[in-house]
Amino acid sequence: MAQNKVSFGLSNAHYALVTETDGEITYGTPVRFPGMVSLTLEPKGEQADFYADNLVYYTTSANQGYDGTLEVALLTEDFRKDVLGETVGADGVFVENATANPKKIALMFEFDGDAKATRHVLPYVSVSRPGHSGATKTESVEPGTGELSFVASPRPGDYAIKLSTGSTTSEEVYNSWFTSVYEGA
Repeated sequence: MAQNKVSFGLSNAHYALVTETDGEITYGTPVRFPGMVSLTLEPKGEQADFYADNLVYYTTSANQGYDGTLEVALLTEDFRKDVLGETVGADGVFVENATANPKKIALMFEFDGDAKATRHVLPYVSVSRPGHSGATKTESVEPGTGELSFVASPRPGDYAIKLSTGSTTSEEVYNSWFTSVYEGA
């Protein structure tokens, strides 16, 4: 496969629930997460310089993952129940409870490229409750969106933060990317 020269577009979002048992991490089956509008990943961690001999003698950096923002058209009911911990009463009403703890997920998505889409997985993500806003209709109708803040942390055990396909990724791995969470070779 040829190497991409540019990246554009965002699509094919999925999430998989993370289960931690006695230090072991397993993943549920990925679930399609439609309506992804935008994704922002800001590096988390700082660079530290050590000075000696009147110059920067040594530089190190701490990679603590990413602080992220995910803008979506509308959160799915499954995401609200499975990830955010909302419950649904017998009358079909969703209840956000103060004692609910959002579950960790693996977040999967792809960026289009001029040669082939690059697929990514953030294997250990903590999601915050979304904010809400709305506006009245005017001469034109603009759909509203929701925004989720999240932290993509190093996965306990192997410290993986992000895994991505590349020009030498096998077709088998590439084609099965969204059927199970790729954990690394």
